[in-house]
Amino acid sequence: MKHQQLERVFDLLKAYEHQEIPILFNKKSNGSWQSYSSSSFVQSVHELALGFLELGLGIGDKIAIISNNRTEWNIVDFAVQLIGGVTVPIYPTITIEDYTYIFSDSGSQLIFVENEDLFYKANEASKSLDFVKGIYTFDSIPAAKNWKEIENLGKGKNVKNLEPFHSKVKSTDLLTLIYTSGTTGRPKGVMLTHHNILSNVKSVVRGEYFDLKVGENVLSFLPLCHIYERTDIYLYMYYGVSIFYAESMETIADNIKEVQPVAFATVPRLLEKVYDKILAKGNELTGIKRKLFFAAIDFGLKYDPMQKLGILERIKYAVFSKLIFSKWREALGGNVRSITSGSAALQPRLSRVFWAAGVPISEGYGLTETSPVISVCKINPPDFKIGCVGTILDCVQVKIAEDGEICCKGDSVMVGYYNNPEATAEAIDKEGWFHTGDIGELVDGKYLKITDRKKEIFKTSGGKYVAPQLVENKLKESAFIEQCMVVGEGQKFPSALIIPEFSALQFWARQQGIHWESNADLIKNPKIVQKMEEEVRQTMISVAKYEQVKKIVLLDKLFTIQDGELTPTLKLKRKVIYNKFESVILPLYT
Repeated sequence: MKHQQLERVFDLLKAYEHQEIPILFNKKSNGSWQSYSSSSFVQSVHELALGFLELGLGIGDKIAIISNNRTEWNIVDFAVQLIGGVTVPIYPTITIEDYTYIFSDSGSQLIFVENEDLFYKANEASKSLDFVKGIYTFDSIPAAKNWKEIENLGKGKNVKNLEPFHSKVKSTDLLTLIYTSGTTGRPKGVMLTHHNILSNVKSVVRGEYFDLKVGENVLSFLPLCHIYERTDIYLYMYYGVSIFYAESMETIADNIKEVQPVAFATVPRLLEKVYDKILAKGNELTGIKRKLFFAAIDFGLKYDPMQKLGILERIKYAVFSKLIFSKWREALGGNVRSITSGSAALQPRLSRVFWAAGVPISEGYGLTETSPVISVCKINPPDFKIGCVGTILDCVQVKIAEDGEICCKGDSVMVGYYNNPEATAEAIDKEGWFHTGDIGELVDGKYLKITDRKKEIFKTSGGKYVAPQLVENKLKESAFIEQCMVVGEGQKFPSALIIPEFSALQFWARQQGIHWESNADLIKNPKIVQKMEEEVRQTMISVAKYEQVKKIVLLDKLFTIQDGELTPTLKLKRKVIYNKFESVILPLYT
């Protein structure tokens, strides 16, 4: 795609005046894909923006969006930009109390929601807020106003009526307010400008981190309300690829086979699930097929794309690629050239084995406050180090503080927190360095490595500091461990709450002749407890003695967003989880 002056995000639309993309945005509904060409997408954006003008909205006005990924989300986003407004994307999974707080703090005048459930939540949350002018739904709901009503207001109006508004928008003007989920306290509204986000996009393009071509397919399923996927969408639009939204998190595997994407963004949790399913299928094999499968896995777990293979290894690689890994690639649509992993630490073993399978994983790092990418791994040719999160983008500078905290400043760093100068001053020091709260180091002077969250490190009674994320990542190297949380503040040793990978554990239990009625029943079995303790011991071999988990509690239910144990970006709410399970944690130390 040819881009001339790209100073504001909505300038991305100008390229479509010169090159039509037959299928730009696609969403599956009732079994069939519904597509917008680039021209039909731009037309809808213009009509909705003109409808906003008819409602009296304009420069600086805030408009909230609460929805899962769908084309209407993007139409609203760009329409708001064209009137000089500010979008306030919100997670569909948070509480009514949080909705009320965000509506109030941002001063959102219009609210767009996806469905009936979210309509009633938004309606309840905005009852006491006089400045909210209306709530509009994407789905057709009898009791609610539909977004098409505003679009219809703009039909037939002159597009030039938008010029007095978008022509006044500067690159340094506010584009969006994104309220961080946070593990504690009230959400903070991150102020990101057009320049912040575009500098991130341009830096990725300049660095040639990804190879995308006009008309190729990409799949999107991470939430658009988070800056990670949203910036990815702008990047996709820059390249002119066709964007397909997965139906749901449950249908991703089927949608990948249909869409045959060349790329998609994900989080480590989903890659762990894919790998666990692959291992489960391998465990069902017998004879020579089983031996070959696990020989391929062993090869993959030692693979490093940055190192040249010897003659024998190249022969093995060719055999494994044809007989084993080709099936992995086929399950991912057969065309995947890159998968971006972010939001949490990726286990090095997953990076190795997927690369060995011919499915390159590009691990990246960043925050909402940095628009979001600070660093990312290069894929073609590979330039990264296993266990690190790539090289630093040229739009930011990074330094490691004396206490190990990663600090950065540059074009993609936020303006500050909305209506919260105290929090802004705490996050951005007087020299302009944004303090990420993450501990890390630069390996070989160029590869960024994250070791832990500054506020999550705890001290044992012996005075030793333990970085729980590092230990948790080691625990999750076991195929029998799905989730875990390490505890031990002020105690003699670390312990862990562990939720087993129940499909693997049940398979093992059947092999041992163990009978059970439920998962709760299964984890009480002495043989199961012994098995899980042995798994923990094996993963702790390479961990410093003072960091090793000595005791565990098995839980029968996953930590979830709905139960308040995870943030919308799947981070552990440690205090919430600890308080919830304190009664089973404390006996570990008595």
